[in-house]
Amino acid sequence: MKTKRLTAFVLALLLGSAVSCSPKTPPPAESASQPGPEPAVSAIAPAEPDPQPVPEEPAELPFVNPLTGEGCETDISKNRPIAVMLNNLKKALPQMGVSRADIIYEIPAEGGITRMLALFQDIGGVGTIGSVRSARDYYVSLACGHDAIYLHAGGSPQAYTAISNWGVAALDCVNGPYEGTLYWRDEQRRKTVGMEHSVVTSSEKIQELFPTYTRLRQEHKDGFDFPWTFAQEAAPSGGKQADTVTVAFSTYKTGVFQYDGDTGLYYVSEYGQPYVDGNSGEQVAVKNVLILNTDVSIIPGDSAGRLKVRTTGSGKGVFACGGKAEDITWSRASDSAPLTFLNAQGKPLELGVGTSYINIIGSTSSYTLE
Repeated sequence: MKTKRLTAFVLALLLGSAVSCSPKTPPPAESASQPGPEPAVSAIAPAEPDPQPVPEEPAELPFVNPLTGEGCETDISKNRPIAVMLNNLKKALPQMGVSRADIIYEIPAEGGITRMLALFQDIGGVGTIGSVRSARDYYVSLACGHDAIYLHAGGSPQAYTAISNWGVAALDCVNGPYEGTLYWRDEQRRKTVGMEHSVVTSSEKIQELFPTYTRLRQEHKDGFDFPWTFAQEAAPSGGKQADTVTVAFSTYKTGVFQYDGDTGLYYVSEYGQPYVDGNSGEQVAVKNVLILNTDVSIIPGDSAGRLKVRTTGSGKGVFACGGKAEDITWSRASDSAPLTFLNAQGKPLELGVGTSYINIIGSTSSYTLE
């Protein structure tokens, strides 16, 4: 009995030793395909970005400026525009008020010089305008075609005849009762550039005094219609390159129009320097540049060498907008009618919405497009 117990004890001891000496199996490694522990989820949801403001479409204005196609808050289309005769001698610069003009006409005058006619559909806020200079009959004709009120200081014999024959509302500083009221002499200009270059007026005086001129009609006559049309995108499709338009009126005067793609405007220079408005120092910039070819000749027997310029009938020309140019045809039925234009396809020309500069030249003048 004692031997059996001893044998059992020895066997138990041997079995226990075998178990304790066997190598331990390491735990299986995680497979790469098995997902690891999930990250902790925050209880706070991430903030959503603030919504971006949606830009509002500009409100469409209810009325249109007939000279520019630009929108207006009030109806100014029934008003007669103001047409001011401007001096353009180099010594008489800068002109004042020109950066606010809706249309500028430039045409040769005697001796190789030019003069300008600035038209304002809405004169409000323009400020001082000048210097005002003497009339010529072809400028009277253009003013008449706009049914405009024409402001000038003196004039040629032909101009006075035209004013009388066509019934133009012309307010004359030299041969009228308006000096010292509607017009005055700028003393600084009088001292530095001479008496003939010192006449000025202003939008404030025009607005103050015109209602007191009881015989002056300030609204268009019945049935008057200004036929120009405008488009936001008016650059001639497939037109000639016209980043720089140069108009050589004479050996004395050359105008340069430099296109700026950022603004979509042509910036004007003359006499080798920017053409600026003396009120603000701002360089004049326009949307449309037109060059109209016509007949220009010296009036036979005129002692001052004044010119005869045809502004009716028809002729060829060039229209530049958006850095491109195309050939056009201009026409005008009579001195009381406005200019009209056809594009290269013979359809009514659409001008760019904005201001226009119209150069009227004869065969001795020239232009280039670059």
